[in-house]
Amino acid sequence: MRRNTTWRVSYALMLALTTLYGCSKAGDVETGSNGDPLNTSYRIGDQVVMLVNGQAETPAAPGSSTKITTEVWGTPQFADLDSDGREDAALVLIHDSGGSGTFYYVVAAIQEDDGYRGTPGVLLGDRIEPSNITVVDNRITVGFLGREPDDAFAVPPSVPMDQLAIYDPDTLQLAQVARDFEGEADPARMTLQMKTWYWVKTVYNDDTVHTPAKPDVFSLTFGDDGNVNVTTDCNNMRGNYVVDENRIQFGQMMSTRMYCEGSQEQLFSKMLDSISSYFFTNRGQLVLEIKFDSGSMIFR
Repeated sequence: MRRNTTWRVSYALMLALTTLYGCSKAGDVETGSNGDPLNTSYRIGDQVVMLVNGQAETPAAPGSSTKITTEVWGTPQFADLDSDGREDAALVLIHDSGGSGTFYYVVAAIQEDDGYRGTPGVLLGDRIEPSNITVVDNRITVGFLGREPDDAFAVPPSVPMDQLAIYDPDTLQLAQVARDFEGEADPARMTLQMKTWYWVKTVYNDDTVHTPAKPDVFSLTFGDDGNVNVTTDCNNMRGNYVVDENRIQFGQMMSTRMYCEGSQEQLFSKMLDSISSYFFTNRGQLVLEIKFDSGSMIFR
């Protein structure tokens, strides 16, 4: 469980299949012959990149000394993304086309009978700094440092962000939850499991308001297995949750045991213990209602 944050923005609630740069279906990408995610083909934009030991290099043009390079960042994370009982992989690729940009993509390698099949990439950003990859069920989250919208690329990336991508076994592609969504959302299509939820504030009926001193640090990630991962400004926690229609109850949490002076962890945990129900808003928010209708925790 990571403590990375989003870009303090709402997320689109509709999952749109990745069509960046005219990517074709994953079925157009050949399966890697070595049965290894580091030796598999992936589609980056309109190019098919064949990795060999996690790297690829081709001339930018015939006879050109400029090279297009692709390599794997960090370590692939393995999980069963398509629920077929076989271990798939999630990876971040660094793609340098020979110009000024260095682009980062998240891809998946799906294990099949004859090896792994790579998906088209989902663009994370240009000249960012990835920090980690986490996988929960078929959801891949990549944490990284990016920039504010008006920052020049000369400014070192320092804004914590993350990108959620979901593997769709029907289309053999990754779908992404878009950042910067500011329009209307359909609460009927929202689920607890669709993304990592970040605590924005808690408002009580007596006008008491609690907000996180460290924005985008406190989070909830709900799994399909009835478990929830919790991050705070001090420890990581894991426990179970039970849902009955719109009612929700959190079970006892197991936690790491760090001590952090000035932490709001105890306050946050106490509020979670008091939750009785939940609903979604058309602004893409998750609202956890506190018992006796005394207040609400708001997440996005």
